[in-house]
Amino acid sequence: MNKSLYFICPTDYLEPVINKTFRHKKYYYASLGNSVSFDGATMREINTLIKNKDVRNISFVLSTSNPIIQDALGNQEFSHLRGVKNVYNEIKKQKEHSKALGQTVDPNFCILSYYLNHKIKELQHELNSVLRNDIKINGVVYNKQENRFTTIYTSLICRKYFSLN
Repeated sequence: MNKSLYFICPTDYLEPVINKTFRHKKYYYASLGNSVSFDGATMREINTLIKNKDVRNISFVLSTSNPIIQDALGNQEFSHLRGVKNVYNEIKKQKEHSKALGQTVDPNFCILSYYLNHKIKELQHELNSVLRNDIKINGVVYNKQENRFTTIYTSLICRKYFSLN
């Protein structure tokens, strides 16, 4: 049986949707805006879960209407909440990169793709080297209006901004 670990934001309420959409054994790690920090203690728990439960797929999931991400793009009223400052800084940076690169596609989807690609790279960097090659890691965005999950843009599409002065 295929087993997956989902990194989700509790404000999206996606557990029931994921449970109904994907027919395999699921485990969840929730943090506001997927702000999980891959520190030593967290990585020990993740590595243990992956080994003990034989997890083969990891997905970072956010909703297009995620309140934390929307607030990061707007008034930043939740910036005082513990752990979201880094999310806000990363989203702001990705929003600026998207504008500088002249992205013509859906800007919010592009920003979510940038951000989730960043989280994927963080996890890949910290993941136990023995497990790294056996695990598929992806990012998906859920659109509630369309009731659809869409795979994020690859890091090849989500280029980093580079400037020579």
